[in-house]
Amino acid sequence: EGGCYAKTINLAEESEPEIFRAIRRDALLENVAVDPDSRVVDFTNTEKTENGRVSYPIDHIPNFQPESVGTHPKSIFFLTCDAFGVLPPVSKLTPEQAMYHFLSGYTAKVAGTERGVKEPEATFSACFGSPFLTLHPTRYADLLRQKLSEHGTQVYLVNTGWTGGAYGVGKRMSIKATRACINSVLDGSIASAPMRTDERFGFEVPTQLPGVPSEVLNPADAWEDKQAYAQTA
Repeated sequence: EGGCYAKTINLAEESEPEIFRAIRRDALLENVAVDPDSRVVDFTNTEKTENGRVSYPIDHIPNFQPESVGTHPKSIFFLTCDAFGVLPPVSKLTPEQAMYHFLSGYTAKVAGTERGVKEPEATFSACFGSPFLTLHPTRYADLLRQKLSEHGTQVYLVNTGWTGGAYGVGKRMSIKATRACINSVLDGSIASAPMRTDERFGFEVPTQLPGVPSEVLNPADAWEDKQAYAQTA
């Protein structure tokens, strides 16, 4: 589409270097605080809102694809923000599980995404984009199922929400851990990782991945209160 759109809350070069470095001439910042004297942007300032954003040309990213097209993907990521802290950071879905999660679209509204939202709220948005659908969700699900079958594409559910407890108890999944999960799929190493079948959700979850603590991969291990985890899950 010629550009990218990203949140800027707590943006730092150390954690998100490509986005940080993309903020230069021709980028557009909105809802961010600027020091009136130094004119330096403070991405940690939430006095007005947490919904700071930046739009920047796609060629501000070093490895962008000029034609903006590619082949059919080998892998698809469903991103969810689990405010209950019971989903693993990455899980491997069967085609049937992919359809279920695609149609349910479970995630959480977080502060800064909608007016009036001050803390995470669980929500279900069909196809992870209900407000933008012009047809019934099952039409899109049928098309996705057809494409997955036709091209042998594997779907992964990636949780960027909470670990070690629900919101207010646990902590947000680190960008480093999420990036390690994504990289393991892209470089193919997840294919040889040991897996377990989650007893509640039925999907496969790696028990070891480079760069991801084992207790994070198994949400129950990250909770101090095991009984609370069982009740929440």
